[in-house]
Amino acid sequence: MRHRIALLLCFAVLVLAGCSGVPLAPATPAAAGTGFDSSAVGDSGAVTLNAYKRELADHIAQANAAQMFAGQPQALLRSVVVIKYFVDADGRLMRSNILRSNRDRATEMTALAALRKAAPFPRPARQLLRQGQVEVLETWLFNNDGRFQLRTIALPQMGE
Repeated sequence: MRHRIALLLCFAVLVLAGCSGVPLAPATPAAAGTGFDSSAVGDSGAVTLNAYKRELADHIAQANAAQMFAGQPQALLRSVVVIKYFVDADGRLMRSNILRSNRDRATEMTALAALRKAAPFPRPARQLLRQGQVEVLETWLFNNDGRFQLRTIALPQMGE
């Protein structure tokens, strides 16, 4: 099952990379074990906040592929964690805080760790910056097994 999920996520990344017209940078030896190279992050091609938010969600998902689940989120989620975070002009994570949670500390820590693991992020277009940074809200949807999807790129929940 894990191999299918990993294969599905790899396929999705390849499709998205092909659509963007921006070639993927080759992985460095340090990232060879994880399949994710945070040092290869460049400029974002997004010109709207929604497009940039989607790009960030894809970036977070790629960095945390082993913790993601494929398919629809279950009907009754274990936890929903909403995080507000700020990315500066260079793509650095400036700060983050939890806005909403059901107080499941394990999922809160997983969401915050996933965000930090994905940094640095693609550098935002200048027109998206407000006081030198971009404010983003993202929702982590956790299934019972502790794996998650991001609301921005998730399928509708079962039963919706």
